[in-house]
Amino acid sequence: MSQVSTWYPPPDATRAAQSVADAFRRLRGQQPTGVWAAPGRVNVIGEHVDYNQGLCLPFALEHRTFVAVRPRDDDRVSVWSAQEPLSWEGSLDEITPGAVPGWAGYAAGVPWALRAAGHEVPGLDIVVNGQVPRGSGLSSSAALECAVAVALDELADLGLGSDDVGRARLAAVCVRAENEIAGAPTGGMDQAAALRARAGHALLLDCRDFSVRHEPFDLGAHGLALLVIGTRARHALVDGQYGGRRSVCDAAARLLGLASLREVEPTGLEDAVGSLPHEEMRRLVRHVVTEIDRVRTAAALLETGRIRDLGPLLDASHRSLSEDFRVSCEELDLACETAVSAGALGARMTGGGFGGSAIALVDSGAEEVVADAVTAAFDRAGYAAPAFLHAVPSGPAGRVATRT
Repeated sequence: MSQVSTWYPPPDATRAAQSVADAFRRLRGQQPTGVWAAPGRVNVIGEHVDYNQGLCLPFALEHRTFVAVRPRDDDRVSVWSAQEPLSWEGSLDEITPGAVPGWAGYAAGVPWALRAAGHEVPGLDIVVNGQVPRGSGLSSSAALECAVAVALDELADLGLGSDDVGRARLAAVCVRAENEIAGAPTGGMDQAAALRARAGHALLLDCRDFSVRHEPFDLGAHGLALLVIGTRARHALVDGQYGGRRSVCDAAARLLGLASLREVEPTGLEDAVGSLPHEEMRRLVRHVVTEIDRVRTAAALLETGRIRDLGPLLDASHRSLSEDFRVSCEELDLACETAVSAGALGARMTGGGFGGSAIALVDSGAEEVVADAVTAAFDRAGYAAPAFLHAVPSGPAGRVATRT
């Protein structure tokens, strides 16, 4: 019997915003001051290079995390889930590294980081309605941080959300919150995508200085679609493996006498690799240098409208992530291999890895065919059924209108 593919529900911003406002009234007994939302992201290419000061090419998803927020008269912060019986409450002074457990740390860390940056922020009541699939490698955590950040920016009249310079500062605040309060050593790509993206474009992000360039990425105009394959394999960035890769990369840069691996040019890769003391370090450096070069090539393709030619770059990126950086898993490898066999132009894992999601570049109208092939392959292998969504380049975080 053939398996029917599972699709994540299409986003409905109006309904999600109204739902979180209603949940706020139910849980807190008051009207929220407003509702704000921030998107998840897909990274087209450029994985595990942001913390190496490299280049990456993400875009914001239509799928978003919504927060209903109301400032308080005291210094308390409460964080509630509209979907689960989960909450955390404490004073602003109680928000310290390791003190806020689980997902609440991503929200509570933002007012902490803003205070640490010298901004005055009030206490807050926050109710969260997440529509970015959690554990999918689509950065539901950064979406939560950035939704709280744009809410606080407006409520505290900080004025950072009005232009890209200010949004870059907000992104840096969110990175610090994630690194220090939530304990995930991420590099900044996710927050930049959530706060600085542009609809219909991918964001070429230079993680050396966090400058950006918006590259046209209108898939439909080229008869293409980007399919996200959620493997449902466990994905986490705080279990040590992600941080371990980052530590090895940092150590390699020090041994090479460089500020970061970004400084290794492709023409000098073999000399650099040959001077390193052990195989793991050599593999990781090889991935970082070749991946940054693939981003440069991908950006040039987008600038000239050659989106269809991205396919081989996606395949090469996945091989590098699987064989050199070793952050893939059996489910991700099977998803990519099957998608290409079923007609995708190219496929690769996206996000931090160790589970999560893959992406496949497909012809418009072929999404169901590819999805069904992957679903069948997972069923034969005895894996949990995957889930799919259409990835559409969308706009950044901001306030969402709801009825009163």
